[in-house]
Amino acid sequence: MKAITASSAGWEAYTQSRSPEMREQLLVQYLPLVRRVAGRMVGSLPRSVRMEDLVSAGMVGLLSCFDNFDPSLGIKFETFAMNRIRGAMVDSLRELDWVPRSVRRKVRQLERTVESLMQEFGRPPEDAEIAERLDVSVNDYLHMLDEVNVVTLLSLDDTFPNSIGEGASLAESATDPNAPSSHDRLEEKELQQVLVENLKRLPEQERLVVALYYYEELTLKEIGVILRLTESRVSQIHSKAILKLRAAVRQRMNR
Repeated sequence: MKAITASSAGWEAYTQSRSPEMREQLLVQYLPLVRRVAGRMVGSLPRSVRMEDLVSAGMVGLLSCFDNFDPSLGIKFETFAMNRIRGAMVDSLRELDWVPRSVRRKVRQLERTVESLMQEFGRPPEDAEIAERLDVSVNDYLHMLDEVNVVTLLSLDDTFPNSIGEGASLAESATDPNAPSSHDRLEEKELQQVLVENLKRLPEQERLVVALYYYEELTLKEIGVILRLTESRVSQIHSKAILKLRAAVRQRMNR
C-alpha cells in the first residue's frame, strides 16, 4: 500500500475508509510527535517519572485523535493532536498521584490568594502584593513558586466544565482565536475570550514566557537562553502567569 501523507486528501481517505493499515501508518508517522511532547514534559518532572511511561500514555491520546480529527475543518493534525497527547500524559500523571500533598496545599493557597487580589484590585497582582497577603517576604514567595512549578506546568491541561458537564482545557482554548475550531459551544468561546483578555493584561515578560512555552513548544531551559535568564527564574515567571490565568478563568466561570 502507498504510504499516506498528512495532506488533507490523505486524511480524508483515512476518515472514509478507517483502514487498519492506514491507521497503523498514521501511528508510525506521528510517533515522533508523541516523543517530542514527552521529552519536553519529562525534563520538568521528578526523576521517578519515566519517559517511556509518558510515551505510552501519549499514544493513547494520539489514537483518540484518529477517531475525532476532521480534516474538512482546515486545522493541521499536529495542532489538533498536540494538546490531546499532552492531556493524556497529564491524566496518567494524575492517576499516579505523585505530587506531594504539601505542594497541592501551596498551589491552592496561591490560587486563592491571587484570585482574591484580582477581585480586589481588578488587575493581576504584583509580587509584593501577593507576598504581603501571604505574610511572607518576596523571596519566600518566589521560593513557593519554585516548589509548585511542576503543578503549574500542567495547569493548562486542567478542564473547566461547562453547563452540560463537558469542557475545554486552558491549553485547547489558549490558541489563535481566529483559527477554525470544532468547538462551537458558547462556554468554550467565553473561556477563550477570558484567556485572551487576561493574557494581554499580564506583564510583558510573563506573556512572552507563556507564548514561548505553549505556542512555540520551547522548554524552560530554551526560554531561559533566549531571555538570558536562569531556568529557575523562567519557571517562577511561568508559575506566576499560570496562577493569574487560572484565577481569572475561575473568577469568570463562577459568576
